Amino acid sequence: MDQKKWKDSIRPDYQMIDTDAELQDFSKTLEGEKAVAVDLEADSMYHFKEKVCLLQIATNEANVIIDPLQVKDLSPLETFFSRHDIRKIFHGADYDVRSLYRDFNIAVNNLFDTQIACRFLGFRETGLEAVLQRWFNITLNKKYQKKDWSQRPLPGEMIEYAAKDAIYLVPLAKALEKELEKKGRLSWVFEECDDLSKVRTVLSDDEPLHLKFKGAGHLSPRNLAVLENILRFRKELAEKKDKPVFKIIGNDSLMKIVRTKPVNLEQLEKIRALSRKQINMYGQGLLEAVKNALELPEKEFPMMYPRKKNPVLSPKVPERIKTLKRWRDTVASSLEMDPSLICNKSLISTLAVINPRNIKDLEEIAEMKNWQYKAFGKDMIAVLRGVR
Repeated sequence: MDQKKWKDSIRPDYQMIDTDAELQDFSKTLEGEKAVAVDLEADSMYHFKEKVCLLQIATNEANVIIDPLQVKDLSPLETFFSRHDIRKIFHGADYDVRSLYRDFNIAVNNLFDTQIACRFLGFRETGLEAVLQRWFNITLNKKYQKKDWSQRPLPGEMIEYAAKDAIYLVPLAKALEKELEKKGRLSWVFEECDDLSKVRTVLSDDEPLHLKFKGAGHLSPRNLAVLENILRFRKELAEKKDKPVFKIIGNDSLMKIVRTKPVNLEQLEKIRALSRKQINMYGQGLLEAVKNALELPEKEFPMMYPRKKNPVLSPKVPERIKTLKRWRDTVASSLEMDPSLICNKSLISTLAVINPRNIKDLEEIAEMKNWQYKAFGKDMIAVLRGVR
């Protein structure tokens, strides 16, 4: 099916935008909006470098799907997303905010994340499907969630699926805001959303690959050399095949190879880290990577996995941590909230180590949110003073 037929097959209750002119026209209609819902679909499960494949925008009057694989210039939307007087409503915005900035240099201001709102209202299940079922008795079919959104033309049923994700977010946000205001937590959510709008994906191609590999911190320098070599081998293959690295060889399989360091096919087969197909395709390359690492002189071993030295702590720190946790859990229970929202493990540890004695001391703790300081600062100080 060509692009025109694909576009003509779309249901009339939403608009498909796949030309620059259409996007220019639509971007002008957003100028008068007060709240706009946004969602996107990407292809991280199918390609080496993930990308945004659809952008869904819904208002009270319009439901639009933008195809960024056809519309190459999304700059007409930059002004809309940057405006502080138009609220952009997402559900689970972390990935979306990072992706919009990574792919299109689009920064999001005045963000409202309905998933964060649900967490601050004490919802146990905060996925969009569960929330819409609870709030509006609407059932979403999520069967296309992990499909390849980069394929073109997209099947009509996948586009219909995408078109339904954003249309409920504006009324949902209004309902959630009312509940948050009743509970005095709306400003808490606004601050969390403002912080979320600033997240960015850090891209560093020159950084050793093992530094982001789970379990690398327990390996010897020699094994780190083996790991780094086979990670590079896997990355090169993934890029060449345009596949995610996990679809080449899984991390568990790589770790088996690192720990056993096979030097021939017989040894590689014996550890059962790879399928027969993988051995046939990648076996020789992996063995070569292992061999090269084993032949490296010690001075050429990769950077050791960074380990933080634990500072010498007061013997009172464990007691402070326990006391803060008891206080936090009691408060969270009374508010019917996830305790980690009140005070997560990292902040509890920081408070226990620093042991602030007054409100001014709390102001110096960078990781403490303003809403936490205002709502619970005095209580935190009182709790810590109670530990003798």
